[in-house]
Amino acid sequence: MQLRWTDVNEIAIELSEAHNGVDPQYINFVDLRNWVMALPEFDDDPGRCGEKILEGIQMAWIEEIS
Repeated sequence: MQLRWTDVNEIAIELSEAHNGVDPQYINFVDLRNWVMALPEFDDDPGRCGEKILEGIQMAWIEEIS
């Protein structure tokens, strides 16, 4: 399965598994963007990512671990 920037919930699940124990509330967007792009299943244009997408991923990740 390939992940794209719009796959916010799936990305959040993958990040919570890849970075177990990390509190996403305190991650800056530069690191978050890099971590998303480093996911093995991720395949999308880095230029298509914006602050709103990163906010959505962060919120979904917070929800995932709650």
